[in-house]
Amino acid sequence: MAYLTTFYWGWLVGSVLLGFAMGWISVVQRGKGVSRKLRWWLSALVAALVAAAFGRVVPGRFGYWLDLGLIMFALYLCGCAVGSWLRDWVVSRSAPSA
Repeated sequence: MAYLTTFYWGWLVGSVLLGFAMGWISVVQRGKGVSRKLRWWLSALVAALVAAAFGRVVPGRFGYWLDLGLIMFALYLCGCAVGSWLRDWVVSRSAPSA
């Protein structure tokens, strides 16, 4: 983990900033969203990938890419959450009181 953060810190910061930007511009949801069944399958897929990374099931270069991809995905989601929260906070503060 320390190796990944030492050599790929620029990419990791980029994934956080990209997530922040996407969270900032996509506060309003106009679609129906993801169905409950698809949400369950996606969360099971992510859980299986995290378990494979912790169990070191995937050896070599592909395991390295899996670890890096999961870290970047987690940082992207954290950036999305922070950007969305800050945008909501800014918009709610500047809204006129009813």
